[in-house]
Amino acid sequence: MSETAASLRHQIATAGDLESVVRTMKAMAASNIVQYENAVRSLGDYYRTVQLGLVACLRQDEPPARSGEKTKGTIGAIVFGSDQGLVGQFNDVMAEYVVKTLGSLPGKKTVWAVGERMQSRLAETELMPLDGFTLPNSISAITPLVGQILIEVEARRAKGEITQVYLFHNRPQAGAIYTPVSQRLLPLDDAWRRDLAAIAWPTGNLPEVMGEGVHTLQALVREYLFVSLFRACAESLASENASRLAAMQRAEKNIDELLEDLQRTFHRLRQSGIDEELFDVISGFQALTNAQHSAELAARKVGSV
Repeated sequence: MSETAASLRHQIATAGDLESVVRTMKAMAASNIVQYENAVRSLGDYYRTVQLGLVACLRQDEPPARSGEKTKGTIGAIVFGSDQGLVGQFNDVMAEYVVKTLGSLPGKKTVWAVGERMQSRLAETELMPLDGFTLPNSISAITPLVGQILIEVEARRAKGEITQVYLFHNRPQAGAIYTPVSQRLLPLDDAWRRDLAAIAWPTGNLPEVMGEGVHTLQALVREYLFVSLFRACAESLASENASRLAAMQRAEKNIDELLEDLQRTFHRLRQSGIDEELFDVISGFQALTNAQHSAELAARKVGSV
């Protein structure tokens, strides 16, 4: 009984420690979600502003068609995942979506994974993962990461190793935690310009670009690429923490149920032990009483003789 009770006490203590860790991670995930969601909302407004700036530039000074731009060839894909576990199916869903999406496109594919867990998932597929990037752990660390990605992409495109660039990440979704999305980031060709031209100007006044239109367009294109990558990273981090929060909530519920079962078993075992001890005491008392009664009877017989 003592060994079983000690084992149950150890299991209860271990489950309690694990629950403390889960609650800490749950609080951290909830705190991180707030900062990343705020960044996503701000980036949404800025992204819209950059798009409108591009619309104004392209309508005023339509750039010549880039006849040398290839629309087919090796595809480079940037895939945002996670560095840490305990995020449910976050990386698995994204890896499956990337394989399915790229599989429908012609040409050779190479991928950059942002996050060690995503790197390992993609390594198990038929894609060709290149050296990945380390996932940032704060808003301030996203900017250096975006700079590294843009430098790497531009170097590969300058060498002719890739002609198209696609962006994959999970986006926060109400009611579903997140959903995988993709975006063709490069090239900025006629299809890209047509998509921009379809955006309606928000006011009745026609826009006018001040200064050199070409320089303004180049600056806006740089901002477009930067904010696209920045927003994708922020949305991915928000989705990751939402997935972790949901996983921790499920874990906390399971631990609570386990603790309840262990405590119920421990109390039942303890009560059984108490009943056995009481039975032993009562049995001993009855045996002592019977022995004393027998001794008294024997003494009476001796005295009568």
